[in-house]
Amino acid sequence: MKLNSILPTALAILTLFTNISSAEEALQPWQDNPWYWSFHGNPVLLLGGSDDDNLFQWPEEQLLPQLDRLAEAGGNVIRNTMSDRKDKDFELYPFKQLDDGKYDLNQWNDRYWARFERMLTETAKRNIAVQIEIWDRFDFYDQEGAARWQIHPYNPRNNVNYTYDESAFAKRYPDHPGANKQPFFFTTPKQRNNVVVLQYQQRFVDKLLDHSLKFGHVLYCMDNETNGEEEWGRYWAQFVKQRAGKENKTVYVTEMWDDWNLADEEHKRTFDHPELYDFVDVSQNNHNKGQKHWDNFLHVRKYLAGQPRPMNTTKTYGATGNKFGHNDQDAIERFWRHLLAGAASVRFHRPESGLGLNDKAVACIKAARKLESLIPLWSVEPASDLLSQREANEAYVAADNGGSCAVYFPAGGEVELDMTATQGPLTVHWININTGESGAQEIITGGGSVTLSSPGSDNWVAAIVSQ
Repeated sequence: MKLNSILPTALAILTLFTNISSAEEALQPWQDNPWYWSFHGNPVLLLGGSDDDNLFQWPEEQLLPQLDRLAEAGGNVIRNTMSDRKDKDFELYPFKQLDDGKYDLNQWNDRYWARFERMLTETAKRNIAVQIEIWDRFDFYDQEGAARWQIHPYNPRNNVNYTYDESAFAKRYPDHPGANKQPFFFTTPKQRNNVVVLQYQQRFVDKLLDHSLKFGHVLYCMDNETNGEEEWGRYWAQFVKQRAGKENKTVYVTEMWDDWNLADEEHKRTFDHPELYDFVDVSQNNHNKGQKHWDNFLHVRKYLAGQPRPMNTTKTYGATGNKFGHNDQDAIERFWRHLLAGAASVRFHRPESGLGLNDKAVACIKAARKLESLIPLWSVEPASDLLSQREANEAYVAADNGGSCAVYFPAGGEVELDMTATQGPLTVHWININTGESGAQEIITGGGSVTLSSPGSDNWVAAIVSQ
């Protein structure tokens, strides 16, 4: 794909998430290159990071500085799970608590929904897209030393709406959510048709949509890393779309599957149904490293090539000392491999499983915007065949058919780059990913193979453009 001279700059793109007046202006797959998102008809690359997954729960004095820091770095997307588990001391439940301490699932906690509305409003002001995850399975289990189900309003002991017998719930769910023993996720008509509980789940999603459908910067993911039954997510994807349709709105939905292997059959539940799922989230690929991480993503890109859709990675894992054994460098590498491989949205996962919005994450986002200002990422495609004399995980490249290309070096190195397609001189703009700052420039000559050497052992990216 050749670079279109009329494409807007990254700065121009990051100005229009507010004042939506028509469907054409909303965040949606870009017609000219549906691997990417567009806004107001212009392509937009979504980059982000945040220090929590459910920022809508944050008090205003914490939320606003976090959003400001992201926007100032050039970031424009957050993940927002509708999670209400009591991990900190300020989370609220969506339902009204009565004087006796129990909850009424037919009444709302207005403070919860005011927080949600505030997050949507403040992100729109700052041109920050929001990927909402409606259900998070970790909220409904007593696991990892946290009695989450014991205190949750959906637990019959804590509400005035149904009993254990009526709801089919048990008093405890101590196993990992992956065991799929929680009936909460089996309520839909083609599963166990649990109408007692389903009516309250429907009310919750309807209430969520009362707020979110007013905005044009929202994407919808049904679950956080689920391995449950396919019908659960399909039901809620259809529910969201049908509700939006009643209001003449178009929304874009996906599901996030848990398997780290993107070639697993589980992921085909999303990949094979573009009529329902408008984009794919492949966040769990971020448990993989090196060449496997790159190849796993490109497998999906090839699989979807007949009907391209945006590929989002809303959870980029990696933080030194975290329980998964990943480190800070893993996070940076995953961010940049996905960026050059063609991801439409890339976000750092929250601490302690990711970098969140720390200084390293901010530097990465700044560096990515510098690269984008020289080579819009939607104008290039992964092009590993252009590299030779390359060691494992030494360098990665994306290029267009006019000669512009971006080359990422995770830890220094030297490779041969095939520039046969481009005649004449080219400028190499080096960008230090560790600092987010521009480095030196050099001139190379196209028409054949050139040797490209990283300026140092930091993470570096080269933007190579024709003079």
